[in-house]
Amino acid sequence: MTIRAVLIALPLMFLGWLSTLVVVALLTDDAPAYVVVLPKTQMLEALPGDVSVLAASPFSLTVASESEGFVKSLYNMGARLVLPAGLPGCLPLPKA
Repeated sequence: MTIRAVLIALPLMFLGWLSTLVVVALLTDDAPAYVVVLPKTQMLEALPGDVSVLAASPFSLTVASESEGFVKSLYNMGARLVLPAGLPGCLPLPKA
């Protein structure tokens, strides 16, 4: 594999992974929380009362809610990118 192939494959793999996360967030409500990447400054004030803010920084906002279609409502509030947070992944965790 040449350096050129690696330089092409790595960004494509990253974009594919990111696209998968965005689709999972939009189509399912299975994630316990969601990360809003680069939130707008007024977004924190515009969140409804049933939303729990788990963490906030200038670069991300981690929120949780039990409402249906929560990710779509985040996009309607002006979120640029919403990713699921706290999913266990592909492999089940071993039981203690």
